[in-house]
Amino acid sequence: MENLSLTLIIVIMTGIVSYRAFERPAMRGRMLFIPDLINRFGQYDRFVTHGFIHADWMHLLINLFVLYMFGQNAEHYFQAAFGTVWGPVLYLVLYLGGIVFSSIPSYIKHRENAFYSALGASGAVSSVVFLNVFFAPWSMIYIYAIIPMPIVVGGILYLWYSDYMGRKGSDNVGHDAHFYGAIWGFVFTFVMALILRPELVTRFVDLLIHPTFD
Repeated sequence: MENLSLTLIIVIMTGIVSYRAFERPAMRGRMLFIPDLINRFGQYDRFVTHGFIHADWMHLLINLFVLYMFGQNAEHYFQAAFGTVWGPVLYLVLYLGGIVFSSIPSYIKHRENAFYSALGASGAVSSVVFLNVFFAPWSMIYIYAIIPMPIVVGGILYLWYSDYMGRKGSDNVGHDAHFYGAIWGFVFTFVMALILRPELVTRFVDLLIHPTFD
């Protein structure tokens, strides 16, 4: 697997684990994010394990597609910025941290709610997407594959929508995880750059002030 990117390894691993969980309800139940069980029985592993299982094939494929599309660039940015050793290490910390950090608000909110559960890699995937905002804020993304938009603009709209829908609470989507995963991805990257490569923060500010569109 020496020629596989870390992103592709995560995609493959998540796909395999999710598929096995589809076929094994007991395995799925033990990996779900259930704040009540974490609170009462200290099952803290659920903060991580739920990020490797999904509700159905559509949920899984969307997350893995977005992760693969954005993760390749994100991994490249981290290696170029922090080196071939620390780059992958920090990228993995960002990804796993995205699963955990994006779940903390839901844990606080639902830790005494025996009927709440969540699953999926959306928080971590949002973290990876927003890592790209730091390194290439004016790179273009395509909404619904046809509408071009700078990623920094799309990111702001994404945060607004996730916050709005999270407060509204009218569907069964983990908007809080999307919002806080995105925040984690940008803040973690910004702080690591500030500590290890402060000139990258200067570069980010300069790119915001003097946009160039790809």
